[in-house]
Amino acid sequence: MKNKIEEKESLSIYDNYKLDSEIKNSSQKYYFIFNEKKLLLINNEVPILKDLNELKIDEKDVKNCIYIGEFYLKDCYVIELNDNWNMEKFNDKAQGNDLENNLDFLDLYEVFNINEEAYLLGGRAIQIIDWENNHQYCGRCGTKTITSDVEMAKVCPKCGFTSFTRICPAIITTIIKKDEKELDMEGKAINKVLMAKHSYHKTHGYSLIAGFLEAGESIEEAVKREVKEEVGIEVDDIEYFGSQSWPFPNSLMVGCICKYKSGEIKVDDDEILKAKWFKKEEIETPPSEISIFSKLIKNFKENY
Repeated sequence: MKNKIEEKESLSIYDNYKLDSEIKNSSQKYYFIFNEKKLLLINNEVPILKDLNELKIDEKDVKNCIYIGEFYLKDCYVIELNDNWNMEKFNDKAQGNDLENNLDFLDLYEVFNINEEAYLLGGRAIQIIDWENNHQYCGRCGTKTITSDVEMAKVCPKCGFTSFTRICPAIITTIIKKDEKELDMEGKAINKVLMAKHSYHKTHGYSLIAGFLEAGESIEEAVKREVKEEVGIEVDDIEYFGSQSWPFPNSLMVGCICKYKSGEIKVDDDEILKAKWFKKEEIETPPSEISIFSKLIKNFKENY
């Protein structure tokens, strides 16, 4: 089934990137360099080997260095700098060369607005770093793990338990209701979308209902459960919209569209503080297109 996200051409992580377990030893290399979860860009681009040499980054500066595939047919690595690294060291080493005043560590949110391709692959890179740091020891027997030579996996040399990169699926859904009490110029019921104010985003505005999948449930079951738990209503006619990797820290967001079935809004006063129905003209345009939330809102405004 073609998803609705594909109606608008967008960048793919695989446009210029290839998963590959074999290092090519290319003369040119790309480095996704992180310090405190911030990505280094030089002239708004991903650093190359020449940049690394000019900044005099050496082994004592590096906490993790992991090969993650090919980027523009060149070997590609993710580097995590040591905890005691700071921007002043970069500035000192950059003085007097072409990099001075042209480099900065940025949150991935900021990177998205500057270089979307760097954001996509940077999102993969930071998840691999988190996985590396969180799977140093076997979760079954406590033995120190080793990195597999053939796949992105941590293997226990004692009991053989294998850990892969962690991905947590979550749903986010548009809930649409025809309001028979409000009619448009043609006398048709106006479509409204349910939006909620979350307790963990008190400074943010209204958003869509979202939540992680539970073990054993389908996407459709997760949509129905999350909606019922958070706002007390029943939904049906659940339709897949599209998906998105969300590296904050390691989610796969599954976007859905569903229809209101029955019930009155009743928030749980825990995760959800307020919830109400919005007409399309009442919905503020999301400040960024970084998340699938903005695509779901745009789809509602344009097609309902």
